[in-house]
Amino acid sequence: MCRNIRTLYNFDPPATEDEIRASAVQFVRKISGFSKPSKANEAAIERAVEEVSEITRKLLDALQTSAPPRNREDEAAKARARSAARFA
Repeated sequence: MCRNIRTLYNFDPPATEDEIRASAVQFVRKISGFSKPSKANEAAIERAVEEVSEITRKLLDALQTSAPPRNREDEAAKARARSAARFA
């Protein structure tokens, strides 16, 4: 369920709004227990996703590091290698 909750900080290029929103959706789904909310809860879920996205963007903008930015392709290759070792 949490496949889109990933590290978003310190990448070049920076995390996109779509990546932040996808992580926010997964976070809200996880804590609410809804993968598809009812019509009665739809507005509350959407509002929570927007608020989590906004807070996440503010956090990413405020964080500081002296480490060099990570490369998305390198990180994806490392994740594939970990997965292959884990499920081989």
